Amino acid sequence: FGRYEIKSELGRGGMATVFHAYDPRFERDVAIKVLPREFLHDAQFRVRFDREAKTIALLEHPAIVPVYDFGEEAGQPYYVMRLMSGGSLADVLQKGPVSPREAARILSRIADGLDEAHSHGFIHRDLKPGNILFDTRNTPYLSDFGIAKLVQTSTPITASNVVIGTPAYMSPEQGRGERDMDGRSDVYALGALLFQMLSGRVPYESETPTGQIIKHITEPI
Repeated sequence: FGRYEIKSELGRGGMATVFHAYDPRFERDVAIKVLPREFLHDAQFRVRFDREAKTIALLEHPAIVPVYDFGEEAGQPYYVMRLMSGGSLADVLQKGPVSPREAARILSRIADGLDEAHSHGFIHRDLKPGNILFDTRNTPYLSDFGIAKLVQTSTPITASNVVIGTPAYMSPEQGRGERDMDGRSDVYALGALLFQMLSGRVPYESETPTGQIIKHITEPI
């Protein structure tokens, strides 16, 4: 793919596929995020993908996964990131809760990265265990600004009346589909993450995603 040699697929999400690849120019392994061909006809997916790449490129912070390269190959947009080979927080939580000390270590670093993003007018809007990645030294990083949005902009990058995010960690205002959101929604999601790290379960459970969203809105904290 371009100059990069694809080794394996790391993951597949709603808007992109991530590959483990090798960069022969710098002789290092990297991660490449690619927009699938079946989405190229949908301008909204392209806008979200481009916004993610540009967002992360602007957010230079030790706790945010850095971007090395960005471009297109045969009409497919992609960007190249540092390879996070230590897995994700989701992998960690599959084994159960973490200690308060470990939770504090992860939380403080990720919160610092979010604070940097918020200071530049960006909100993440999809904080979840799968978006917190670790390097070989077990240092946590924040990834996937695919639905990040400039707080100042008045033009939504998603279709109207569409709620985006992950229901298990979604703030009430995000669940209601409010457009006038700010960094406090990320703080709420960070609290839900902390709850899960310490307890081993998400704050509100339901048989459906809609049920989870409603509980975030109506149930006591």
